[in-house]
Amino acid sequence: MAQKRLVRVSLDRPTSAVCVLGTEIVVDLQGCAPDGCKFFEICATPGVVIDLNCHPIKRSPSGTFKCLLEPGVEMTVRMKTPSTLLNDQKVKISYLGPKSSSAQALLYLTGVQISLDVDTYRNGRVKPTDGKIDKRNWTWGPNGQGAVLLVNCDKDSPRSSEVDAELKKVTNYKDLKDMSLMILSTQTPKDFFARHELILHVSKFEMDKVRVFQADQKKLLSKYKMILGPKMPSHVLKVLDGPQENTFFVEGLAFPDVDFSGLVSFTVSLMGISNLPVPEALLFQDTVVFRVAPWIMTPNTQAPQEVYVCRTYDNENFVESVTALAKKAKCKLIICPEEENQDDIWMQDEIEFGYIQAPHKIFPVVFDSPRNRGLKDFPIKTVLGPDFGYVTREENKDLITGLDSFGNLEVSPPVTVGDKKYPLGRILLGNSSYPREESREMVKVLQDFLFSQKVQAPVKLFSDWLSVGHVDEFLSFVPAPDGKGFRLLLASPSTCYKLFEEKQKEGHGDAKMLEGVKKKGNKTIKDILSDKTLREHNQYAESCIDWNREILKQELGLTEQDIIDIPQLFYLKMQVSTKALKAEALFPDMVNMLVLGKYLGIPKPFGPIINGQCCLEEKVQALLEPLGLKCIFIDDYFSYHLRSGEVHCGTNVRRKPFPFKWWNMTP
Repeated sequence: MAQKRLVRVSLDRPTSAVCVLGTEIVVDLQGCAPDGCKFFEICATPGVVIDLNCHPIKRSPSGTFKCLLEPGVEMTVRMKTPSTLLNDQKVKISYLGPKSSSAQALLYLTGVQISLDVDTYRNGRVKPTDGKIDKRNWTWGPNGQGAVLLVNCDKDSPRSSEVDAELKKVTNYKDLKDMSLMILSTQTPKDFFARHELILHVSKFEMDKVRVFQADQKKLLSKYKMILGPKMPSHVLKVLDGPQENTFFVEGLAFPDVDFSGLVSFTVSLMGISNLPVPEALLFQDTVVFRVAPWIMTPNTQAPQEVYVCRTYDNENFVESVTALAKKAKCKLIICPEEENQDDIWMQDEIEFGYIQAPHKIFPVVFDSPRNRGLKDFPIKTVLGPDFGYVTREENKDLITGLDSFGNLEVSPPVTVGDKKYPLGRILLGNSSYPREESREMVKVLQDFLFSQKVQAPVKLFSDWLSVGHVDEFLSFVPAPDGKGFRLLLASPSTCYKLFEEKQKEGHGDAKMLEGVKKKGNKTIKDILSDKTLREHNQYAESCIDWNREILKQELGLTEQDIIDIPQLFYLKMQVSTKALKAEALFPDMVNMLVLGKYLGIPKPFGPIINGQCCLEEKVQALLEPLGLKCIFIDDYFSYHLRSGEVHCGTNVRRKPFPFKWWNMTP
């Protein structure tokens, strides 16, 4: 829906105007009307369509209109087809005075076709909209409109050490497939561009977020020229007369963030060039809009595709267990060797896997945390590659805390909360309960990025009560065949105490914890139940988990039937740096598990052995295996637990993207 343009006619000389097909020209009838004029007549050549907002007094068979000239009368003209010659269509306006004397104004028209088009309907095809919708607007939902742009954050060139968006030119034909098409269609008569020009431009506030390459007619990579981008907000196009089609490839350079909505508009402007020393005149504009695709996380309920783990000199047994689990789940296993991980075993904390999607392309993108420890080079050197993107957010290292590691970043399965649907789930991140001198929060750059993606509206949880401070220490999600299709697992001290009380009543009070891994100091069930300090510690831990429990129920639309309590005990330990008491798991934290479809890699708790079986393992199996899940307990005691982490902390999973297309939702 292009803007109308006003044209003023004259009695002294003919007026020439360009009319773009699909647009209307408003003709000023009053401006040159002679004094005392009562009527006017309109006569036009066959290629012109006349619209009047008044009823003609007389209409002749030849197409001449006679109307009363009164205030408010307005005439618009539009063209049926492109012109074959300049000024080949004409409108004659005859002004009739009281004594039938007349004066005439002539308007010569040149019809042209100019259309800037993108994949407005989001079906993978670039087609003209034929003026049916306003291409300047981007809307959400299944009936929405507006094109999608990918951040070109993968690395298609094997010779480059940078992501494609950082290169100054197109170096690989595969790189073009990551970009979105924009097509300019024109049809003009001969010599039209001797007096006119087309300018493609983008706002100066958006030019550093995108780049536009113009396609070469011969499709030679060396000829693909960047015409818009950082410090390049506009470009005068070289367009030939006659029917032409110019193809452009558009790439995103930045994800949505606190200072960038993700929307980028491109406009082509038709300018009239004068022989006089005056600036060019604006005659027509056509605008299209893109939204940069958000980065999307995948929950445990999505099918696993690749499992990542680090190998070090002392975790061979752990790696073997993860390898066996990945094989059962038919997942590819990727092992980061010791020379690359530099003894940094926390694969979950360094990276988070997600993806980006447009109608024409989808590929995974690894989000690199700002923790920057031994694994800091792994996502760039190993993960980044063709059709595998990379994004990060950096912050002053003095501001980084444990809450900025990505064990503190999870996402729920799709949920409905009241009337509000979250078809891609909701991001869960941990923070402090309220600001204190020693409290920790996820840094602002990370929170800003996550909230700005919009499609997985984040929920803030309280995780600073934990020593490490990660949400994966007290929650997880597993698939389920019924209900909402999943269960939320929460660490539960009260469930553990209830289990131990039952076992003591059955006469097993002397059964010991951690047999097989600790040689002395092993507490019995009776010791744990009689330890008043430990019970106080766990009452505190339970209160923190219950606080989060209610947040999760409210923000994810859950009921108690959607939650499974996993037995777990914690103890409070004074932090050397802050002198604050923080919680750590008393035994391997079973909720911190690796979920690979129906196979669960659960930290082996080494609970009391009763009748030849660990009672904690038996309880968890009873809770989860009726859902069709397979509980596989992995010994991570020395390699991870004693370092304040578990199976989930030491692994990572790339999962299958959602079948749901993000642009079909309403944030």
